[in-house]
Parts: sequence; structure tokens; C-alpha cells
Amino acid sequence: MPQPKVDYSLYLVTDSTPAILGNKDLVKVVEAAVTGGVTVVQLRDKTSDTSDLIRIAKALHEVTRAANVPLLINDRIDVALASGVEGVHIGQDDMDYKTARKLLGPDAIIGVTTNTEAEALQAARDGADYLGVGTVFSTATKANTKSIIGTAGVQQILSSLATKSLGHVKTVCIGGINARNAQRVLYQTASPSKKLDGIAVVSAIMAASDPKIASTHLKDLVSAPPPFAKFLFKDPLTRESIIATTPTIIAGLANTKPLAHNMTNLVVQHFAASVALAIGASPIMSNNGLEAADLAALGGSLVINMGTTTPEIRKNHLLALEAYNAVGGPVVFDPVGAGATEARREGTRSLMGGGWFSVVKGNEGEIRTVAGVEGVRQRGVDSGDAQLGLQERIKVVRDLARRERNVVLMTGEVDVLSDGTRTVSVANGHALLGEITGSGCTLGTTVAAVLAVEREDALMGTLAAVLLFEIAAEIAAEKAGGPGTFVPFFVDALYGLRERCKAGDGTWAERARVKVHEE
Repeated sequence: MPQPKVDYSLYLVTDSTPAILGNKDLVKVVEAAVTGGVTVVQLRDKTSDTSDLIRIAKALHEVTRAANVPLLINDRIDVALASGVEGVHIGQDDMDYKTARKLLGPDAIIGVTTNTEAEALQAARDGADYLGVGTVFSTATKANTKSIIGTAGVQQILSSLATKSLGHVKTVCIGGINARNAQRVLYQTASPSKKLDGIAVVSAIMAASDPKIASTHLKDLVSAPPPFAKFLFKDPLTRESIIATTPTIIAGLANTKPLAHNMTNLVVQHFAASVALAIGASPIMSNNGLEAADLAALGGSLVINMGTTTPEIRKNHLLALEAYNAVGGPVVFDPVGAGATEARREGTRSLMGGGWFSVVKGNEGEIRTVAGVEGVRQRGVDSGDAQLGLQERIKVVRDLARRERNVVLMTGEVDVLSDGTRTVSVANGHALLGEITGSGCTLGTTVAAVLAVEREDALMGTLAAVLLFEIAAEIAAEKAGGPGTFVPFFVDALYGLRERCKAGDGTWAERARVKVHEE
């Protein structure tokens, strides 16, 4: 009998331990999960005796077979043969794939756990029907995880499979996947040439008070794009289109007055609020993650600034990130001083792993830290000296934007922005921005405020914010005698450009020194 076509979209891995299953009956949980929409079930039980495993497998198979859902056994080829199920899932430390295939025959479904590119390529070449890719996030259900690879690691494996003409092999990800992150994981791991075929979950269903409802909810989530996946890759940009579009976007901001939620550092809150008001946004300065859901529902945007970070503040940041992701609200991440200390590097990893950011904005050291470059060191939260040439900076920004499927802005003497497809550099601004406190932080506020109204093209929205900010700095510097007088002139200049845009005067954008970079 030929192997049936398998739907891997919602793959349940069982766990019978009291910490996960509680006092619920395993068979009834699986029956409820299958009714709710689970498409594959794997029996994973590392402690039961062989006879008990066979009995459990047969009982589960009666349920899954009636629903036309494949049942696989983790590791135990003998149990799979004795219970007559559809196949097995084997790990890197279990029986090798080729031996398992000989024992089970050509029609059995055989999946293989893979944690690295090499493991994935080998299993795919050997003929595995599907790969379980992970561990994506840390999880309490499996103690012997080799490493956490995150969404970036999954994407790298998928890209490698496609590059090696192995893109036809099905893939599911596993490790800490739940209703809060399922859509984001599927979105962020997709490469241009291959995407995941599904998610594998354990606790999200096995520990649920109502496994049927939990399964139905997860099935709905994996069948639809995440709410935040709204920004589209538009037509190629030109200097002319940028100059024409920027004032229109700023006028839209001024006329709409969207909420600009700032979770920013204590040093610049007053300045950030003044900048937000000057450009036409309605700022609220709140680091309380418990009120983020209410604020996110108001249709504005969020900026998370890591300037004065602590573990407690990070918890609030993660709560807010989840709330804005849930409704598709734009979120800007400013990883201030990301490479300065190990605590900040860990904080950056935690936030990047905790949700999806529309834009990641930072100086060269900060962006390289987010990208995972080893050995990046910063003196503190200041920008420091640039280490890379323009073409190297373009590559870092473009590659990171492709990996995260968002917009990345690297600030500097020449700013570089990319959405992974289009890349632009901006040479506007003035040296006095580097002589005042909070210029980089308030640029993050400006970007977030603009994205609250420009929700279709995040790159163009970010670019418009940068041009507004930096051309205003040039205008202010023409009047200022130094840093002390620069700040009020700068706020006035932002306000003045906003009012000109409202009046239909966009001639100021002709000062833009932008360059579109082809790959």
C-alpha cells in the first residue's frame, strides 16, 4: 500500500508525565485533540514497559485510525511493529534511519529529529519522510536538548534544504511552540524557497484544561497569517518616489495623531514625549506591561527601548510585545547598548526570541549584536566608532532583515535601511545629534509614530521618519550655537516640517540625500 499523503500542520507529541498530563486520561486527551484538529500524533513515552507501551499504542491507534490521523511511535521500532501504527519518529541518538526503514518497510512514515544543517541534510538525503526541526525555544518537557536554535536556526535549515534540492522533504518545528508564538514561528522561519509544513506541540495541548479547544485554536492559528504580517514589499524605490511620498506620510501622521506608546529609558522620557508631540503623535510613556493590551487595542504603535534595562523591565517589555503582536500593532525595538554587557546581550536575545518586531533600529554595534556577530563590544550606550565600510554595513542590515522578515535600520554617519528586498542609505543629519542625550532613542519614537499610520510599507514608513528627523536636525543646526540651543530648535524644526506637510508643502524633502542600493 503506498504511503498516504500526510498533513503535518498540527503535530501532537504526547507526554504522560504528571507535570504535563496531570490526572487526565491519555487516550481521552488524544481523542479530544484529534477531534479538535490535530493532524499527526506521536506517542512519546520513555518510561513505560514494552508491554504497556504496546497496549497504549493500540488504544491510541483505535482513536487516530478512525479519524484518519497517522500515529507514530517515538524511538521504539518494536512497539510500532507490534501495534501496527503508521510509523516512527527517531532521534539522533536512536536507531539510524536506514535500519529503521529496512525493518518497517517502504510504506511506513519515518521522521527524524534534526538540530543542525548537517543533520537535516543527511536525514533528507537518506529518505526521511519529514524532519522535526528544533529545539526552537527552551522547554521543560525535554531535558536533553542539544541547543536552542531559535527561528533563525530553523530558517537556516529550511534554506539549506531548498538550496540542496531537498525542499520537498516535509518539516515541522518543535520546542516551546504554543498558541502565543505559533504564527510568528511559521512566519519568521519561512525563507523565499521553503517554509515549515507545520508545528509540533506538547504542553500546549497535553497540559490544556480542554485539549479539544486548545487544538481547534492552534489549528486556526496555523491556517492563517499572523496579524502583524501586514507590511508588503512594494514597488522598487527611487529617489523621486521617496521625495514625493515622504511628506504625504508625515501629513497623514499629523492629521491622525496616533497613539505612540513609549517603553523607553528613564533618561529620555521627557524628550521623547516632546518629539512625539512635535511630529503630531499622541505619546504615552508607560513601562507597565499589564496595561499594554489595552493600549495596543487603541490602534497605535509601540517602541521598546532597552536603555535602562533590568530583568523586571524586560518582563514588562515581553508582555507588551506579545500584546501588540496579537493585534498586529507596529513595534520598534531599540536595543540600546546591546553589546556593552552580558546582561544586555542576554536581554537582546530574550526580546528577539520573545516576539516579532516591525523594525529593529540601532547603531552598528547594536545591530551586529542582534545579528549574532560574536565579539562585538561597546563602551556603553553611545554609538562608538564605525568598524565596517558601507557595503559591509549594507550586507549586515540586509541579511538581518531577511532573517527576521522585518525592517532593519542601522544608524550612523550614513544610515542604512532594508526590508531584505530593498535597501536604502541616508546621508542626512548633523553632528550635533551626537552631542545631545537621547537623539537615537527619540528617532525610535519617531519611527514608531510614523509606522502607526504607515502600515502597508514599513520600509517607506521608516525611511520617512528618518528623513523627517534628520532634515529637521539640519535645519535646527543652522540656528543653534551648540548642543544647548540645538534641542529646542530641533523640536521647533520637527513641528515646522509637520505643519508644512499638513499645508501641502513637501519641498523640504528635496533635501533628502538618499541612495537606493541594488543587490
